[in-house]
Amino acid sequence: MTKAGDAKGWKLDRAEREQLLQRFPPAYDQTVADHVTIKPDSPELPGEVKAAIVGRTDDERGVEAMVVTIDGTVDRPDGSTYHITWSLGPGRKAKESNDVLKQRGWQELDHPVPVTLRPARI
Repeated sequence: MTKAGDAKGWKLDRAEREQLLQRFPPAYDQTVADHVTIKPDSPELPGEVKAAIVGRTDDERGVEAMVVTIDGTVDRPDGSTYHITWSLGPGRKAKESNDVLKQRGWQELDHPVPVTLRPARI
C-alpha cells in the first residue's frame, strides 16, 4: 500500500486554489482541491507541465473531481484519468475519484481553465 509522501504528482498552486474554489464551489463539505497524482508508485518526481481543468465528474453521493490535462492529455500512464479530487462527502475517500471517473465518465467544461501545478510528493 502506498503511504502518504510515496506518490508523486503535482500540487495545485495555493493562490490559484482559492480563485478556483470561488469559480468552482465544492459540492461537498470536505474540500480537497490539492493535487494531481501521476501514479502511486512513480519512482521520481515528474517535471514541470502545462495544465488545465477541462472537465468535472460527480457521483452525486459524495465524490466530486475536476479532470485535468497534463501537457495536452487527460490520460495517465496507468490508464486512468488525470484529475484533482475537488470535494468529498462524509465517509468518502479521495482515491474513489478514480472509480467515479471509470464508472461515470466526465463532462467537458465550455472552456479549459489553465492551472499552475508544481512537482511534489503527495
